[in-house]
Amino acid sequence: MGQHDVRADVPGTALREFQCALLDDLATLDAMQERGMFESGVRRIGAEQEMFVVDRGCGAAPLALEILRATAEPRLTTEIALFNLEANLTPLRFTGTCLRALEDELREVLATTQAAAARLGADIVLAGILPTLQASDLDLEHMTPVPRYRALAETMRRMRGEGFRIHIDGIEELDLVHDSVMLEACTTSFQLHWQVAPEEFVAAYDVAQLVAGPVLAAATNSPLLLGRRLWHETRVALFQQSIDARATAVRARPVPPRVTFGERWGHGSVTESFRENVERYRVLVLGGESPRSSSDQLARGEIPTLDALRLHNGTIYRWNRPCYGIGDGKPHLRIEARQLPAGPTILDEVANAALLFGLQSEGAVRWHDVATRMPFDRVKDNFFAAARLGLRAPITWIDGTTRPAGELLLTELVPAAERGLARAGIDEADAARYLGIVRTRVESARTGADWMLASLEQMGGAATLDRRLRALVRAMLAGQRSEQPIARWSLAPAPADDAVGDYHTVAQFMTTDLHTLRAEDAVDLAAALMRWEQVRHVPVEDDQGRLVGLVALVDLVRAATVSGAGTVAIRDVMDPAPVCVSPQTTLLEAIALLRTHSATALPVVQDRRLVGLVTERDLLLAAERVMRAGAEGGGV
Repeated sequence: MGQHDVRADVPGTALREFQCALLDDLATLDAMQERGMFESGVRRIGAEQEMFVVDRGCGAAPLALEILRATAEPRLTTEIALFNLEANLTPLRFTGTCLRALEDELREVLATTQAAAARLGADIVLAGILPTLQASDLDLEHMTPVPRYRALAETMRRMRGEGFRIHIDGIEELDLVHDSVMLEACTTSFQLHWQVAPEEFVAAYDVAQLVAGPVLAAATNSPLLLGRRLWHETRVALFQQSIDARATAVRARPVPPRVTFGERWGHGSVTESFRENVERYRVLVLGGESPRSSSDQLARGEIPTLDALRLHNGTIYRWNRPCYGIGDGKPHLRIEARQLPAGPTILDEVANAALLFGLQSEGAVRWHDVATRMPFDRVKDNFFAAARLGLRAPITWIDGTTRPAGELLLTELVPAAERGLARAGIDEADAARYLGIVRTRVESARTGADWMLASLEQMGGAATLDRRLRALVRAMLAGQRSEQPIARWSLAPAPADDAVGDYHTVAQFMTTDLHTLRAEDAVDLAAALMRWEQVRHVPVEDDQGRLVGLVALVDLVRAATVSGAGTVAIRDVMDPAPVCVSPQTTLLEAIALLRTHSATALPVVQDRRLVGLVTERDLLLAAERVMRAGAEGGGV
């Protein structure tokens, strides 16, 4: 949760004043450490829960502001998109039954949020990436109207000077260009906070980096983006690329992105970690008012708020991020772990927290000198391997061995977390319960990502991809309510025929697995393709994927009367200006277009590029199912 009252216009004088305030904050931070002002000897934990709002059809629902108005829950706040929400939980002392208290508070906040959403015909899903998200959900009209988000979007776009290119190779491949940072809204996380004393900060931060990869491997829950099967934790690749403000020329140099794992072990002091943010990253936004002078606050005996440093730090997204805060009248330092996805259940999330916090606790004793025992590049490789492959990722550990993440977790890390929780005085039954959930998940190789991929595989091609993804989200909602961790979920069933919510828009029943042709191809090739695939329409596109025409079986029949028709180019027989629809076109609108234009198929186009095809047969089947379900009293 960052400062919301900010501006993107960075005039010279205001910018220089802000930069001077950053330098003042850094000097004050050093002075505070010298005076021993930071809370020490107390270990606290905290968490932030991000979530998706979905409608009755399990698609993204831009209702965040309405939900906030419908509930007086002070822990809830906005996120960048109107279909996202965030809950900031109460910091807890890391001892006794704190993990159980964390679970109880998560359940309380989620229940309150779900109740408010239900009154609006919506629901709440915990997922790293919502499987049913569509490109149309990422328009700027769905950005939350808060100055901070607009300011960041405007500044990053200006700095980059071009669209945001996303290229992710996984099981499938995704390659797209988007015009804003709204791709960030595809990702939600369960962020964990670990409070540390200044003298232990560097060692604790190094431990956080060491364990980030294997902990992520056990928690992956984001394998799908815009219908593509990508990394087990696609959030990692997507988030890094979606807010990369570097221009193309700058990316040719070794300039770090604003989302980063880092390039080296910690060194020096916590001030050096913050100083690197000032050295390496340009100021993106300024506060609505001039930042208060931290040195003046210190001189008056006040606790410095470090306004400029905190605002700037909030625009740099390290997977483990150093943070400064004030709680109970005392300044403190903490490490914010940002790599874990939301979901799939509250139980799974708290189990992930138990694993991470237990390893932090044990690591303070066992791995505090990791920087002298292991090259940083191997730890960075571990992190990205875990994001790509989950429990199958090869992880190089501090002892020099390389093992699959699942094996390392079972033989080394879960036992180490047990010792760390015991060392901190965590309730023994709670520790056994939560780490038992992790152990079962690893033994069964059933993370949220594994469950989603296996569910889609089981569904096969029984329905359109959109309907399968909606069935997947329905099963996720049912699993969340079952209060069973992911390892105990059954695979998601195939979509039922009476799901009325699956037939609101063209995107929900169009064909996306298309065979296409080029305008210069031979008519005989079109005829063969129609015969082989048993289709009557083939879209014609250019090399950039832009629709240039549609060739139908009737066009080929007419061409057959021409002498030497086999060598005729498709451009000579195709319809060069077919009636098109967008993925958001409604079922009724599509039917009306078919009738008005006497068409038999409608290419589906998004941003001038072909994304699907809907035929009169598809529309008739969809209409039939909607009418049947309505007659039988069926619903979502």
